[in-house]
Amino acid sequence: MKALVLAAGLGERVRPLTETVPKPMLEVGGRPLIHYAFAMLRGAGITQIAINVHHLADKIQGGLRDGKALGLDITYSPEATLTGTGGPLNALRDYFADETFVLANSDTIIDLDLAAMLAFHRARDATATIALFKPLDNREHEHLEIDRDGRMRRMRLLKSRNPLAYSDYPAEFRDLDAAALDWFMYPGVMVLEPAIFDLIPKSTPWALFGGLLGPMTANGLPVYGYVHRGFFRTVDDLKVYESLRREFEVSPPKFSFLSF
Repeated sequence: MKALVLAAGLGERVRPLTETVPKPMLEVGGRPLIHYAFAMLRGAGITQIAINVHHLADKIQGGLRDGKALGLDITYSPEATLTGTGGPLNALRDYFADETFVLANSDTIIDLDLAAMLAFHRARDATATIALFKPLDNREHEHLEIDRDGRMRRMRLLKSRNPLAYSDYPAEFRDLDAAALDWFMYPGVMVLEPAIFDLIPKSTPWALFGGLLGPMTANGLPVYGYVHRGFFRTVDDLKVYESLRREFEVSPPKFSFLSF
């Protein structure tokens, strides 16, 4: 099995640090952020990893090289212009061929049991399984809504925060009570089947949720949510990054899969 780790973004909200260091290579707990995604993947036996790169790509490639020092086999997918959160898939269809694969963010630290998530995905014959997390703050989040069986029934994707507005997939319910659903946010990991390559937009840029997963949910395709109840942090901005560094200095969390 292979994985795609998204690492091409500009990291604008973490400036000025990201003017010279790409966000995935910022240090937390004595190692680059992207190492936590690698460790999670390797803990589930995934060592073949594609990384899309754009901003300060030479710093990422120079720091990670071919991945062998980390027990990985890294393939780089350069983007001359940013292709969006979903666009990297267009260039990697041949790389993933006809295999199930994992997609992960490079700015997330999560102690997700990926092997259990993969088993959940296979048991339900899902086309996409999205990791889910119940947010602990009062910020406005996109709402990924599942039923009691874990089936994704609606995605409420943020269109604007002021005024607060969502784009809903599906736009309206016909035979389902919205009150029977529970909502979660996306913590940066999903499992996808190669069938999605026949559904993705043909041209870039495009957004992973608005361009693929939302329409899949609206059309009743087998999209599921896997609820993670453990550790999760993501670097949204400079303030969050500095807070996360302090957290790891004062009380570093322990991860069973972190072996390098």
